[in-house]
Amino acid sequence: MKKHIITALFSLFAIISVSAQLKSDAQVTKLYQNYITIKDALASDNADKTSQAATEFIKTASAIDYKILSEGNVSTLKKDATVISNAKDIAAQRETFFNLSDNMIALAKQYKVSTNPVFVQYCPMADGSWLSNEKKIINPYYGSSMLSCGSVKSEIK
Repeated sequence: MKKHIITALFSLFAIISVSAQLKSDAQVTKLYQNYITIKDALASDNADKTSQAATEFIKTASAIDYKILSEGNVSTLKKDATVISNAKDIAAQRETFFNLSDNMIALAKQYKVSTNPVFVQYCPMADGSWLSNEKKIINPYYGSSMLSCGSVKSEIK
């Protein structure tokens, strides 16, 4: 009887643990998807779309449980996204995107942000990295002026 109770308790803890992990992955995945939307808007040289995407990022970050991501980490992400959202100049948005990208890269290494591989890409001209869903370089730091400048530095599985 004791053995069955212990087995049942372990099973219950495992289910709770898996459920909590799925919840954290889902929240962080949504944040990553918002980040990709910001990156794509920057790559298309569209300051208005970038601002809108950053606003969505802030909403998603605001809904993240502090048990998943610390309040400090969420605040840092929201601060950078707020600067991007409030900036109407694409150059200013790109400048803050450096910080946002560095923080999102660290997050992607800690959490499973996608079921597919995530690529860390780097532009030597901008001396900046970013995350992408694909190997093809679509540079958010230079947009149409140097859209393919950069390379894949690593892959997060």
